[in-house]
Amino acid sequence: MKYLIAGLGNIGEKYKNTRHNIGFRILDALAEASNISFDDKRYGFITQFKHKGRTFLLLKPTTYVNLSGRAIHYWLKKEKIPLERLLVVVDDVSIPFGSIRIRPKGGDAGHNGLANINQVLGTTNYPRLRFGIGNDFPQGAQVNYVLSEWSTQEEKKLPELVEHAAEMIKAFGTIGLELTMNHYNIK
Repeated sequence: MKYLIAGLGNIGEKYKNTRHNIGFRILDALAEASNISFDDKRYGFITQFKHKGRTFLLLKPTTYVNLSGRAIHYWLKKEKIPLERLLVVVDDVSIPFGSIRIRPKGGDAGHNGLANINQVLGTTNYPRLRFGIGNDFPQGAQVNYVLSEWSTQEEKKLPELVEHAAEMIKAFGTIGLELTMNHYNIK
């Protein structure tokens, strides 16, 4: 079985350590742990690894966060992967930093990347891993917040949280969505 894991983020060095790029960071950790590297392909950086008989195709779209739907749609079709085996890894301001939740579906919660994916795919019925980044910003400053770098305190906690998210991704492909939600969600 093959799974498409799409980590959202923006390409370019200036975005590398921003909150909005947590999807890229988690996929980079998975690739590093498997000693694999990404190739620059159509609409994204791609690599794959096998775990417990499953193939995980990792996609870091090069379309920028707000246009991620095009890349995800292309790779779903090219690899003939059904929506239930897609997992979108995304930052989420509506849950606190340190919370990580996997869900079977949902709205965009104001996230432009998810809104674009919903529009391109024509559905909100696909799994997503929501990585809480908190909402410690004044009204009207959300864009600056998500595009800013992690605080020193957050950066210290990130390795453990990124590793947990990577384990959740592997569990999604091996034990399924329900068991992953029950055993791995951090509130």
